Amino acid sequence: MREWWIHVGLICIPLVAVYLHIPPPQLSPALQKWQSAGQLFHFRGRGIFYRDSYGALGSSDVVILLHGFPTSSYDWNKIWEPLTQRFHRVIALDFLGFGFSDKPRPHRYSIFEQASVVEALVAHLGLSNQRVNLVSHDYGDTVALELLYRSDQNRTGHLTLNSLCLSNGGIFPETHYPRLMQRLLKDSSILSPLLMRLTNFMIFQKGIGEVFGPYTQPTDTEFWDMWTSLRYNDGNLALDSILQYINQRLKHRERWVGALTSTVVPLHMIYGPLDPVNPYPQFIRLYHHTSSSISFNQLLG
Repeated sequence: MREWWIHVGLICIPLVAVYLHIPPPQLSPALQKWQSAGQLFHFRGRGIFYRDSYGALGSSDVVILLHGFPTSSYDWNKIWEPLTQRFHRVIALDFLGFGFSDKPRPHRYSIFEQASVVEALVAHLGLSNQRVNLVSHDYGDTVALELLYRSDQNRTGHLTLNSLCLSNGGIFPETHYPRLMQRLLKDSSILSPLLMRLTNFMIFQKGIGEVFGPYTQPTDTEFWDMWTSLRYNDGNLALDSILQYINQRLKHRERWVGALTSTVVPLHMIYGPLDPVNPYPQFIRLYHHTSSSISFNQLLG
């Protein structure tokens, strides 16, 4: 009996070792094109990827796009061209730890740092005195609320905001229900390294697919591009640190929800009610109770 288990171990250990060291997948042509159209700037010694396109003539409007978790600026690829027909400049970045930006580890990722990354990019592009429009999603919503807070408080280096459009983000901790894997990664310090290494494309696809509505499911190619951008530079191994943003939302609720309710910056919310992380009707009720003066658009799914 002992010899049988020894043989199994001799077979399984090398297989597990190989599995844990599978190289990241190659970028698709679409992701390669997106990457080649972008640039890097450096924030505190870290490379930050961004895209900056000039668009509509006769317009001076600038829009900055802030992506969600755990994806990248490539989230915006389908609306990039339409936006360039409306805005003079369309800008998107990969937050630190995401997409084609550097993914340091160990590192204490925070919403405050990501907001500073955005401010540094705006300064780098010479737009510090320009009024900008922010469009954000998910994780990007919380970064946007920190930027809003800094703007309202007239903090040094703050953005001058013309408008802010939020979409399906856990801006209220009390109506935010993270998925099981998110909860395990953010709270299980012992299990997190193993979980991050054992997660494969099928697990990722199932988890991400659950937060989309039945009529908006990504294609297999789109799922693969999300997975590829996550695996780029071993970004999957930084997820536990990045996910501390969920705890930060709770800790700094007064600061960020307070900015939402007290600002004079024009705000708009786009909400898909089939969101299991910020579910209907709990999110809607709290949103209208907290911020009844903010314009609102509810999607069909």
